[in-house]
Amino acid sequence: MPVQWTISKPHRLVIAVARDELRLADVEQYLDGVAIADVLPYRKIFDMTHAAVMLTDADMMVLGARIRAYLEVSKLGPLAIVAVTQRAYEQASLFQVLAEGDRPVKIFRELHQAREWLDGFDTDSR
Repeated sequence: MPVQWTISKPHRLVIAVARDELRLADVEQYLDGVAIADVLPYRKIFDMTHAAVMLTDADMMVLGARIRAYLEVSKLGPLAIVAVTQRAYEQASLFQVLAEGDRPVKIFRELHQAREWLDGFDTDSR
């Protein structure tokens, strides 16, 4: 499975790690899992450090539209994206623009920086 995630309900945190080739269906499956688990408002890390990003600009538009649809029905928690390659960083930047909404999204080159940033958000907010 290219995207594996864990949910910490006590910390209101979702950590997703992408591996191998990351495609649209993989991200959609992750999003479905997060929605079904009812953790959209949680803080999230999406780590693409060990993934080859195979998402096209059209794929990113689909994901952006999906996130905007989620925003219509739920509050979304802050999202930290870890992107170490230039391609992953560019795709994450495009996602950040296309999925613009009422929640903080920031891109990092290192996981520890992403976690530090997320730790600055209140975990008790709903």
